[in-house]
Amino acid sequence: MIISIFGLGYVGAVSLACLSRDGHRVIGVDIDRTKLQLIAEGKTPVVEEGMVDLMKSVAASGRVSVTADVHQAVADSDLSLVCVGTPSAANGSQDQGAVLRLAESMGQALARKSRPHVIVFRSTLVPGTVEDVLRPIIEKHSGKKDGVDFHLCFQPEFLREGSSIRDYDKPPFTIVGANHEAPADQLRALFGHLPCQFIRTSVRAAEMMKYCCNNFHALKITFANETARLCSALGVDAFEVMDLVCQDTQLNISKAYLKPGFAFGGSCLPKDLRATQYLAKMRDVEVPMLSAILESNEVHLEQAVQKVLASGKRRVGFVGLSFKTGTDDLRESPLVTLAERLLGKGLQLTIYDPEVHLSQLLGANRNYIERHLPHIGQLVRGDIREVVAESELVVVGIGGEAVVQGLKQCLTSAHEVLDLTHLPPGTTGAARVSGLNW
Repeated sequence: MIISIFGLGYVGAVSLACLSRDGHRVIGVDIDRTKLQLIAEGKTPVVEEGMVDLMKSVAASGRVSVTADVHQAVADSDLSLVCVGTPSAANGSQDQGAVLRLAESMGQALARKSRPHVIVFRSTLVPGTVEDVLRPIIEKHSGKKDGVDFHLCFQPEFLREGSSIRDYDKPPFTIVGANHEAPADQLRALFGHLPCQFIRTSVRAAEMMKYCCNNFHALKITFANETARLCSALGVDAFEVMDLVCQDTQLNISKAYLKPGFAFGGSCLPKDLRATQYLAKMRDVEVPMLSAILESNEVHLEQAVQKVLASGKRRVGFVGLSFKTGTDDLRESPLVTLAERLLGKGLQLTIYDPEVHLSQLLGANRNYIERHLPHIGQLVRGDIREVVAESELVVVGIGGEAVVQGLKQCLTSAHEVLDLTHLPPGTTGAARVSGLNW
């Protein structure tokens, strides 16, 4: 394949070297003449382990050329990888100046090209940029249509400075945001040999997941460092603690808890976060990330309150009251808090939870519900059909087969549903459904 690479920083230079090593002809494009000259001479424009020898080797192979001419690079290649920088602007927004200018030039280049061309953006871009910003520019200047005369894709990169060649050769996965099969197949031919899963998704999801990955990495680093600060104040070995945390691949280092849903609650997480904050405060240790978790959780809960109120419905049915499916634990359940606030707004509530039997509630669980919903006995119904029949809006806070089957049987087109659990497709029938953030 003949590939043009625009932007010869870390991502672009490493991609150029590795693709050429793998047998492809590569055209490197940059406005920085010094970078072009270095590559032409077989030297690396970036300091990176292994790049000195690799760049020398690929330059000698005759498969690498460089140019500052965008039009020529597009004309001479089958596929373009865009790796130009998108740094922060002064106000924190993304500075897209370089990629916008390049989009205009690439559009003009495509106007002169008769063969289809694939443009793959690898620069980190704010979700929606490819389809809402770059596509109109390229279509305007080329006079052609995306998906017909050319294809736009987004492929996030996962190269870490210092180990980028190793990361190129062994990525966690290859994610390709493509709206059509043909460019996805072309990228599969280019990267499908790598020892990882090749996943095609939407362009927007690919753009967003790059941000999500980087934010998650930052979150993990901050979590470890805040934990270390608190450990130090308490005389605990932070490395020992985090080593133990990482031993748990069932909950800690896993897919667990990484799905959108309703606010968290229960008898453990809220109280332990408060205790952690108190420990830190008493020892003058700042843990802003940990301290913000409960506040963020409250925002999620308040969003549900506002969504119910915005519906304009006065008769609301709750399917679920415990803090999660399969338990009768009502302590610090966000559904209890949601019910409490809606009652305070004057709404009429009925409640069904297959696991919650008031006569069997004991101890702290009973005390909690009596304190927050003292008239709960008047609200609870023994059958999901009763709750749905008495309601205009049904708030679904738990799942499980019994709940799914019950909803299938009794929801009608007259009902609205606020789904806080991401119910399986087909559960709600003709009812109008909205999620909390989906």
